[in-house]
Amino acid sequence: MAHDPTLALTPPSPAALRGLRVVEMGQLIAGPFAAKMLGEFGAEVVKIEPPGAGDPLRNWRLLQDGTSVWWQVQSRNKQSVAIDLRSAAGQDLARRLIAEADVLVENFRPGQLEAWGMAPEQLLALNPKLVMLRVSGYGQTGPYRDKPGFGVIGEAMGGLRHLSAEPGRVPVRVGISIGDTLAALHGVIGVLMALRHREVNGGQGQVVDVALHEAVFNCMESLIPEYSAFGVVRQPAGSALPGIAPSNAYPCSDGWVLIGGNGDSIFKRLMAVIGRDDLAQAPDLADNAGRVARVAELDAVIGAWTAQRTMAEALAALDAARVPAGKVYTAADIHDDPHYRARDMILQQATRDGHTVAVPGIVPKLSATPGTVRSSAPRLGDDTDAVLAGMGLTAAQIAELRARGVVA
Repeated sequence: MAHDPTLALTPPSPAALRGLRVVEMGQLIAGPFAAKMLGEFGAEVVKIEPPGAGDPLRNWRLLQDGTSVWWQVQSRNKQSVAIDLRSAAGQDLARRLIAEADVLVENFRPGQLEAWGMAPEQLLALNPKLVMLRVSGYGQTGPYRDKPGFGVIGEAMGGLRHLSAEPGRVPVRVGISIGDTLAALHGVIGVLMALRHREVNGGQGQVVDVALHEAVFNCMESLIPEYSAFGVVRQPAGSALPGIAPSNAYPCSDGWVLIGGNGDSIFKRLMAVIGRDDLAQAPDLADNAGRVARVAELDAVIGAWTAQRTMAEALAALDAARVPAGKVYTAADIHDDPHYRARDMILQQATRDGHTVAVPGIVPKLSATPGTVRSSAPRLGDDTDAVLAGMGLTAAQIAELRARGVVA
């Protein structure tokens, strides 16, 4: 993949996934997010999009010159090849790409690849080393496999939506597509484990099956053990952390501050800050169980202290006492924060339309092989000719496919 000279980025460095070839088939969030992460750490990612509109994410949320600024993040370090997978010729081109790939990422509904003659057994016969990441609403098996599933449904079925509310009020969205992102992260973990297995076990590939609701459910902590052992159905708790105290959001004169005073020694320091040494020394508040029993009282006294102060005043006092606390950041807060800047978590990225936009940096931070942005997000089909030529097609063959509408 060619380096884009318009990007003012970090110098080239050894890439953890250099030499890894990824074919991305799918759209929107979960599958493309997983491929994005692989690309950030050096993998060559070829994204197959349908001719015409391409991935719908190109047109989601706020657009700049007709293209979503979200696209600039989700599709950096990728090559775009426009192929009509509904045609037999397009399916053949996809199979030829997959035959030379290490990883295939797809998030179609279960059965779609099979309908195109690309079932796992067929692709693994074509390319035995292939690792296939398949992300779907309910997984590739089970009674719900054919139901349509989006991230928001996975969040509900996984147990998250029930808890994301104030008590007695309607369950609310987290505010982002967290179900899709959690599925993507689990998918990346699965791909890396499968690649490690391939490395030590004779080069054999396999299928990584990720269901949206299972990725959410995997993060639900003690939800099921508590139900199994005690018959307790955990309920919404708003901004509090149930069973752990004190930990909540507290009102200041100009906003909200989050305080985590739930460690035994931290609690004592917190009480000293707010002038309640009597509570710091109370025998029944020396451990978490006792504090949970009096959580309403503790939240009230902490809230009374914060309400008399600005966020800056409260945070300065809490920081000095080494009590974990923070403000509720908005996009503007994140964009201007010096800590985000110091850790390269806000990057200036050029677009192929001549703009520069601030985008999130790369996570995680690797000391020897850090992730990089090597190319900006492509326009639809930007790399079709180059990729097909690399597969051995002549200019005349590519032109004939384009005339038939197979590629664009």
